[in-house]
Amino acid sequence: MPASKSKTLSSMFRSASKISKQWKSAAPSTPAEDIALKQYVSSIKSPSSSRTTDCSKSLSEIAAESLNFKSAADSGESAKVLSGEISSILCGDLDYDLIDSETSSNTSCLETVLDVPWLSNIDRSNKSLRRKEIARERKEIWTFKSSQTSRFHQLVKQCACKLGTDTTIKVFGKLGRETGLKEYNALIRLCIEKARETNDEEVSLKQLSKAYQLLKSMKEQGFQVKEESYGPILMYFIDFGMAQEFDFYCELIIDRNSDSLARLAYYEMLLWIKVENEDKLEELFYHLSLYDGDDKSSFQENYLLALCEEDRVKGFVRLLHTVDITKISSMNCVTNIFKFLGKLQLESFAKKLLQELVTIDIGAENISKFIYNYTTSMPNFALEDVMLEFKNLHAELELTPTSSQYQKLIMYCCELFKVHVALDMVDQMFEAGVTLTLDTFNSILDACDRSCEYNLVHRIYSMLLRHGLKPDSETFRIMINMTVRAKDFEGAYGMIEDLKKFDVMPTTSMYNCIMAGYFREKDIHAALKVLKQMEDANVKSDSQTFSYLISNCTSGDNISKFLDEMKDSGVQYTKHVYMALINGYTASGQFEEAKQVIYDRRVPVKSFNEIRSALISALASHGQMLDALKIYEEMNKAQCKLEPKTIICLIEHLQSEGELHRLLHLLEQLDGLDRWVDACFRVITYCVRHNHLRSAVDLLKKLVDAYKNDEVAKEVLFDEVFCQIAINEPTNLQFGLDLLQAIKKEIGVRLSRKSLDFLLSACVNAKDLQACSLVWKEYRTASLPYNVLSFVRMYQALLALGDYKSAANIFNKIPRDDIHVCSVLQACQETYGKSVSAKGKKKKNKIGKSVRCEQWSS
Repeated sequence: MPASKSKTLSSMFRSASKISKQWKSAAPSTPAEDIALKQYVSSIKSPSSSRTTDCSKSLSEIAAESLNFKSAADSGESAKVLSGEISSILCGDLDYDLIDSETSSNTSCLETVLDVPWLSNIDRSNKSLRRKEIARERKEIWTFKSSQTSRFHQLVKQCACKLGTDTTIKVFGKLGRETGLKEYNALIRLCIEKARETNDEEVSLKQLSKAYQLLKSMKEQGFQVKEESYGPILMYFIDFGMAQEFDFYCELIIDRNSDSLARLAYYEMLLWIKVENEDKLEELFYHLSLYDGDDKSSFQENYLLALCEEDRVKGFVRLLHTVDITKISSMNCVTNIFKFLGKLQLESFAKKLLQELVTIDIGAENISKFIYNYTTSMPNFALEDVMLEFKNLHAELELTPTSSQYQKLIMYCCELFKVHVALDMVDQMFEAGVTLTLDTFNSILDACDRSCEYNLVHRIYSMLLRHGLKPDSETFRIMINMTVRAKDFEGAYGMIEDLKKFDVMPTTSMYNCIMAGYFREKDIHAALKVLKQMEDANVKSDSQTFSYLISNCTSGDNISKFLDEMKDSGVQYTKHVYMALINGYTASGQFEEAKQVIYDRRVPVKSFNEIRSALISALASHGQMLDALKIYEEMNKAQCKLEPKTIICLIEHLQSEGELHRLLHLLEQLDGLDRWVDACFRVITYCVRHNHLRSAVDLLKKLVDAYKNDEVAKEVLFDEVFCQIAINEPTNLQFGLDLLQAIKKEIGVRLSRKSLDFLLSACVNAKDLQACSLVWKEYRTASLPYNVLSFVRMYQALLALGDYKSAANIFNKIPRDDIHVCSVLQACQETYGKSVSAKGKKKKNKIGKSVRCEQWSS
């Protein structure tokens, strides 16, 4: 969506009278919206108001100024003009003039169907009977449960997309379902989604007007307009900085709904932060400081929440000085406050607020939760320091950390893959007499598995036994899998034997883990023996078992054998079985059979593209690139999404000349930073190999942007690129020199010593003395002092290129107190000294004598 959309839409609203002429049947604007603000302000000022006279004035100022509304005396004329202009397109009744052209064409087709009396036998004069009949009718023809909210929203969305919002409401009426809050909210959300998706300003305007009319209809039906209804609309205006439109919609929301005023303050704070209007923000703070109403804490609460979300440090600290934390009703708001305090490392504020919260009865569990939120939000803190701060704050408040907060900390450690710290905390918990659930242990095991800390499985198993916790089948499955990953098959079988001690039955998944481990080790005989062990234990094979077996077959006969066994066992085909068939056939060279797998009628429709992706990967990996690309092009034309692993596989094997355009297109289809970086580097390697300098520089720019906050990652990235230049053909030297200059000028990055070392090696391989001299100067340009390795590498280069005089000068600068350095120097002399021609033999001997090291054996 273009950035100018906000400006364009805003101008369209201001000139709404011109646009309204395009809609011939639009209803005339009503004066109701023009006087809504006046009625609201006067109701606040009236003696009958529930608020006192002393505070009514300040509240009126907040209501008018904090929401950018002015009193009738100050700006009645301007409000009337603005209201009149915008209401000319927004305040009409729901009618078919606002339905899309597609909807209009479908209306006549629907009339016949919708006129069928679904509830014709209901006595409409008896409302009670009608409700009961409708309820029974719904169960038969319009099933809806509270647990099916997402399905219902999807249903409303599909209806509205095909029929339009107005017709959808009529359809629900025909079905006997009166339009309620769920229907209205689903339709409003759909209107805003369409407005966000389109680049057409008129379409956006039409969707916004529909949303306005839906809100208006809700109020006319007697529904209270709550945040679920107006939130998506206001966030749209905030995202596009549309202040005038924001104000106009707020008029409708506030009318006869003054309870929403404090919550609207949250949205207005977001609006002025978004448009960077510091004057308006200052105005909000000023009026809030003057206000002394009973609901002041609600305004403070919503302002703080907005400031936290937008990282407004100055305003947050300023407001925090005046807040009474004990009066904030929302636990979510307090949680966000402590998270932001941790992010800013405002320890004094955090301690002060915690002390205040201890004085009221909110429970030790909540206090402990706030401490957790504060400590785990502190940036650049070592995990051990976070743990220490967590304990210290509890000690200062004389509180004992609850079991749930301990478990949260353990989960926090697991998310960071700090499994050693998590296990140390488990020991501390047991020492303190705090219980721990088995699910937490399973989470630690899972984190160990994902972080490849397989050897910790024995420590965890011992800990479980020591503290009397009974592992369940899932715990054993994870432990067996980790033991197999550590290549301790004997230990895995030992755990299978231990199942009897805990009255846990062995499962197919446990044996599958062992079988998969043997297949990874290429021990086919041991993997097949697992089948016999499963039979002895009366454990049946499942689809995953046969997937492993079929995938590792090397002949079609074996595949047929396992398929027959699978049929006899009654195991159903799954997507994993089909993928295994593809891998088995391609591994045994039966490529036609592999391609026929996707035509099996039993292939699950929802997994079809995933299975086709597996076929592409298998064909590409076994040299059948033409067939793989053919299937890829078919999927591409049908706009089918390719699996990320398949995209990377294609990029890896598409290394022939002339494939750059296709590689770049494949790269664009990848989501997820890690996968994209992996694939991007493969494409850069292709560019290095085939001298595509421009594309390599463009991709490096994107990688630098991806790692803009990680200097180490960027350094490693360039090191890898220049390593590829060093190990490739000497003809890539000029590419490397050009890339060096492009990186300096266009990307603004100074290369590391390792990158320059690789480039210097490329110069040696290319036997280019001039290039060696250029790269040697780059060390000084990059502020990298020459060290022993630099001198040795340059000495090697000069000897290899026959510049013995320069080599002798470099040699004199090399410290020779390290035996390994002396060994390298001697090897260089022996290797390159013999390559000198007979014509230069005299000179060679002279130089060789001058550079001979007398400390080889020291």
